Parts: sequence; C-alpha cells; structure tokens
Amino acid sequence: MVVVLKGLRGIVAITGATLIVGMAFLMSAVVGERSRTQLEQEIGRSLSEAAYQMAEKLDADMWARSNQVSVLAKIDAVRDWAVAQKVVDELKAKDHTLAWVGVTDAKGSIVASSGGILLGVDASSRPVYREGLKGHFVGDVHDAVMLAKLLPNPSGEPMKFVDVATPLKNDNGTVVGVFATHFSWNWAREVQQTLLKPMRERRGLETFIVSADGTVLLGPEGTLGQPLPVGSVASAKVNGIGWTVETWPDAHRYLTGYAHSPGHASYRGLGWTVLARQPVDAAYATADALQREILLWGGAFACLFSAAAWFAAGWIARPLHRIADAARRLREGQPGVEIPVVGGAAEVEDLSRSLRDLIAALTDSKSALARMEDIAYQDRLTALPNRRFFEQYSEALANRPGTQPFTVMYLDLDGFKPVNDTLGHQAGDAVLRQVGARLASCLRTDDVIARLGGDEFAVIINPVPGKEPPHIDDIAARLITAVNEPIIISGRAVQVGCSIGIASWPEHGGAVHQVLEHADQALYAAKRAGRNRALAYKDLVNKAEALRLV
Repeated sequence: MVVVLKGLRGIVAITGATLIVGMAFLMSAVVGERSRTQLEQEIGRSLSEAAYQMAEKLDADMWARSNQVSVLAKIDAVRDWAVAQKVVDELKAKDHTLAWVGVTDAKGSIVASSGGILLGVDASSRPVYREGLKGHFVGDVHDAVMLAKLLPNPSGEPMKFVDVATPLKNDNGTVVGVFATHFSWNWAREVQQTLLKPMRERRGLETFIVSADGTVLLGPEGTLGQPLPVGSVASAKVNGIGWTVETWPDAHRYLTGYAHSPGHASYRGLGWTVLARQPVDAAYATADALQREILLWGGAFACLFSAAAWFAAGWIARPLHRIADAARRLREGQPGVEIPVVGGAAEVEDLSRSLRDLIAALTDSKSALARMEDIAYQDRLTALPNRRFFEQYSEALANRPGTQPFTVMYLDLDGFKPVNDTLGHQAGDAVLRQVGARLASCLRTDDVIARLGGDEFAVIINPVPGKEPPHIDDIAARLITAVNEPIIISGRAVQVGCSIGIASWPEHGGAVHQVLEHADQALYAAKRAGRNRALAYKDLVNKAEALRLV
C-alpha cells in the first residue's frame, strides 16, 4: 500500500484531494468571514433601526398623551368638580393605557377620580400633584404606590406608571387644581411586541428600554430595575443611533442596536435608550452553516476527483514505467538497451524522445562532457575563468614538480559601486565585461586571469623557462592604466580605477592559501594608501620591519 501511495498514481490522487480540500477550506474561511461581515452589518443596521423605531414610537405616543392632557385641562367642564368625575370616567373607558386619571383641587385633595379610586384622598405629597402644580409635567417610569393595591393587576408583576400632569387654571389664570394621569407602563410592552413582530424569526432577539440613569425600565425577566453597564448605552447618548458588537454583563457577546430617545415635536423626551440585541452565535448561524456546507461539498468533490485522478495517473504512468525500466537496465550496463519511444500523453512522448537523444549524445560524444566541465570553470559575465578554476589552478601549479616561483595579483575596482547605483546593474555588467577584456589584453599568453566575483579579479604571472622574468611593477602599471581608460556606456563616459595587491610563491608562503591571503592584505593596504595603485606584500613586510627596528 505504501509503494502504491508513493507512486505517480498515489501522488496525483492524494495531491488532487489535498488541493481540493485545501481550496474548500480556504473558500469556506473566506466566504464565511465575508458572510459574517455582511450579516453583522445587515443585522446591526436592522437592530439599530428597530431600536430607533421603538424609541420614536414611544416618544410619539408620549407626545400624544402629553398633548391630550394639556387640551383636556383647558376644558371648562374639568374645572367643575361635579362634572369632572364624568369626564375622567369617560376618558378612562376610552383609553386602555390609562391606569388612573384624576383631578385635585388647589390643596391637593382628589375631587374626581376614575372609578372613584382615591376620591377625597390628600395627594399633596405626591410628585404628580407637586410637579403638576408648577406647570406641565411628564414624569419618568416609577412604581405604583397609592394605587398598587387598588387597581386590578392580572399579571402579578409590579405595576409601573408614567405620569402626565398639568395645572388647572381659572379665567384669571389662577391655579385651582391639577389634572393628573398615570399611564400604564404595559403600553410600552405593547409597542415592543407590535414593532418586533416582523422580526420574531430572529433567534434570541431581545429589547431593552433603559432610563436616563442607566436602569432597565423594560427588558427580559430578571433585568427590570437593574443597572445596565454596557457601552452601547453611552454610545447612544453620543451618537443617537447605531450598532456595535459588545460583551454584556452575562459574559456573552451580542450584536447590539441602539437608539437614544430623540423626543417628538414639543416633547423633548425623558432620555430613554432603546437597545435591541441578538447573540453573536445566533446572528452568525447562517454563515457557519454555509461554511460547513462548503467543507462537505469539498470533501465530496475531493473523493470524486481523487478517483478520477487515480485512473488518469495510471494511464500516464504506464509508458513512464517502460522508460524507467529501460533506464534501470542501462544503469546495470546491459548492452543494446535504448530508451523506448512511447505513446500516450504528448509530454511523456516528448520525455522519451528527449531522454533517448540525451543518452545517445552522452554515449557518443565525450566533447559534450568536456564542454560542460568548461562551463563549470567559466565566469558567465566576462567569459574569464572563475574563482573555482583560479583556486584549483593555483593549487595545482604550486604542487607541480619543478614549478618555478610565480606571482599572484589581487585586483579590485575603485569607484565601481557608484556606477551600479547611478546607472544600474546593466551598466555595471557592461563595465565588468570591458574591464575583463582590457585586463586580459595586458597579459601574456602564459599568464592566467580570473574573475573572483563582483568587481574582484586575480592574476597569476607565470615565469617562462628560458626567458627573462617579467617586471611585475610594469605589468601592474599596464593593468591600472588600462582600467583607468574611460568606458563608454550608452553614450556616457564612465571611469573606474583599480587597486592591486601583489604576493609571490613561495617567497610569501609555502601554501597557496597563505600567498592568496597576503596578496589580499596588500590589496587592502593599497586601498587605504589612496586607491588606484599597486602594493606588494614584501613592501608591507619591509615597512613593518623598519618600524620595529626604530
């Protein structure tokens, strides 16, 4: 089984399956993330819109109730205590959101009351009377006190009211009483249920009404009357409307839409904030389901395409097996074996023909091998020998019996880096090619020059048996002069210099690497001495010796 999986068929099948599964995984990640982002934006906007509509509806209803109370207070019949009782009873019968409506005299005694509740009771200490006496008053949500045990309460929950009161004045403008109303806070729950009905399919959707001091006025069970320390409440007061993703006190993350009570017309609002939230997990459920579906389809397609790739690879592998078998027999040295020309895929057929031609060329021509060896020792840019050739040649020269002393020169171009920096690497390459040609033209046929890399060159000056030893200083001077000649690059004259370090074998080291190191030291000494000059290692030694004696 392991051998099969390592073969072409197994590799193609496994690779195909891996690529498809990987692509499915990446697609699910990308699509899932984009879906989450889009869902987050869409749900966030819809939640903030729902919160705004609810806040606006609450303000519009409060504005209407406030106006209603203002208008009723101006009716003469309300200031007639005998008639006022009939008015408040009719008003209570027509508006189911009114929990209680009544009229007090100027001293706070209730003179008319819906259903006769609290009739004759002194309400002078109650906020609805005290604030109503001062002027038109709209009070925030509060618990029932005097009416808690007098009004029917089928739900059993604590009763809460929103107060609207206004002073009653006679024709002279004197305050003669207060027209007071308690609107049931259940009205807000009805608004909530009506507005959220189109969104009832949203799993985990909940809404909150928060007072100006951050207390929950309306919300899920267990939150009423509790402070709600979430950032969206503060954001609503600053931004008015918007949405965010935040962690709530229950340590869960929610998409939260918020809207601050903007008021309505002449009603400035009570500073309420409406929040609509949905758990992040529920909001992202569609995106998560899409991710899972993509992965499932990816797995199914991986199995399908792996099977197809298995059979396709078998069709491709059969002629390759024939080629591999012929190659094995060639390796074993069997005579008369040739790479077969096989059919099948065009690439396989081309491979068999190419291998056949290659082996024939390698078998019949030793010159091809020699040419390949030459390439390995040649610098591709300047066509000069490279560092590998230079090092092997110098070692072989030093180890050859009867070799006469020879001289090594290390050369490094001065001012070459600015050429590269200002004119570009193509111009630098052109300079190196011309410098290499000039250096080679200054040497004899028995001498060797190589490019070591970058703008570094090396020269071996070979003594010729029977001839007078060459003057090294003259050769160095010719090399420097040749390099200093201007070079025309794309119609522009470029000039570089040349510093040379000189050392001799075996005078400056019995091992070739020592001689090369000493030539390198002399080169850098020449650069420190001002560049564009030659310096022999023996001069460095003599100078050091002179300084020691002094």
